Amino acid sequence: MNLAARLNKKSNKSTNPTALPKASDKKNTDHADHYFDIKTRIHDRLIDMIDLSLLDTLSELEMRAEVAKVAEGLLWEEFQNAPLNLAERKRMLSEIQDEVIGLGPLEPYIKDPTVNDILVNGYNQVYVERAGKLEATPARFKDDNHLRKIIDRIVSMVGRRIDESQPLCDARLLDGSRVNAIIPPLAIDGPSLSIRKFSKDPLETADLIGFGAFTEGMAELMDGIVKSRLNVLISGGTGSGKTTLLNCLSRSIPEDERIVTIEDAAELQLKQDHVVRLETRPANIEGKGEISMRELVKNCLRMRPDRIIVGECRSSEALDMLQAMNTGHDGSLTTIHANTARDALMRLETMISMAGLNLNPLSMKRYISSAIDIIIQATRMVDGSRRVISIQEITGMEGEMITMQEIFAYEQTGVSAEGKVEGYFTARGIRPKFAEKLERMGYNFPASMFQATPKPERKE
Repeated sequence: MNLAARLNKKSNKSTNPTALPKASDKKNTDHADHYFDIKTRIHDRLIDMIDLSLLDTLSELEMRAEVAKVAEGLLWEEFQNAPLNLAERKRMLSEIQDEVIGLGPLEPYIKDPTVNDILVNGYNQVYVERAGKLEATPARFKDDNHLRKIIDRIVSMVGRRIDESQPLCDARLLDGSRVNAIIPPLAIDGPSLSIRKFSKDPLETADLIGFGAFTEGMAELMDGIVKSRLNVLISGGTGSGKTTLLNCLSRSIPEDERIVTIEDAAELQLKQDHVVRLETRPANIEGKGEISMRELVKNCLRMRPDRIIVGECRSSEALDMLQAMNTGHDGSLTTIHANTARDALMRLETMISMAGLNLNPLSMKRYISSAIDIIIQATRMVDGSRRVISIQEITGMEGEMITMQEIFAYEQTGVSAEGKVEGYFTARGIRPKFAEKLERMGYNFPASMFQATPKPERKE
């Protein structure tokens, strides 16, 4: 007996059909409330009838087919006079499938490859980001409890929890997408959910060149930087493409090297085979069992890594990361939230001080300057495009200041009538000090590569 037959057998023993809401001349909002009311009642009856263990034995396509079959039977049996047209009935069946198997109203945007971010401000306000621009969507949840159920489903899938004692949570979906959820009392107007999606086919360097994120010459230089085992810090604001850039740079790591990645919520998509992925763990309901980023960085040093990749330095783990870079684990990569390369260095100093060591500022700066070789600054422009606007080399110390020299930069010249940022990439006319190391490793770059590009004439 298939699932639909079992469910229908159970439905014969169910209670009498629920009375229909009266159809009358009402506003669109009232019609929407009728729609949600009917869908919720069908969904609730379906959940009462379904043996969830049966669903676990089926593929997603089979589950959707069986759930749709039973839901359609309930809809025609109990709500045949419902004020819904055929298109709304089909839409409702699809949404019920998403409620039972997926993430409810968010499921279409999870599947939409053009959507990068899904931002739920409240049960009745959902935004998505496409091509760097935010736009409102017609999606909505029935109420705060409906949204909470979806949040609970997400966090429980990866062994996390969210409740009044721990009202915020970082998690990830099974496809690697990053999730942040926050609920009352911290979220004043009700639960809030943010999903940063990641493509099943991550962007490659050639894709970013095609998008105008950087030039072929910059890509060649970054490839040589990684292969020559220089320590790289990728800096940028929220949504500037730091993780995408880190994924692309990681492609240059040779296959015969052992890579250990450390993240709060696993999202890196490395293509190499020899990769060990580590992820932090929050405290349990008793406040015990937390494994921090810093503990994982310390532990990975005992795992014989050739490369250490820290998804993002946020706190005192920066000290341990720098120690690893300074003690033979060269070629390490990490990211940091900062608006400029100079700001990134200042943030590193702040993070090191959070480790509780009484290092004087000068020693701290010397430590940073000896550990980091390259800072790559990524930025999301006003038109939503993402670009590498600066590649800088740390050259050492001058007095009490860390000295840097810019190798490549992006110069913005204006904004077009269509709102697109206009500008050009240019070298700064400086041959980097690390060029000698690259040459010893077999990477020879012509002097012309570092010559400054003249400013193009503006088209009238």
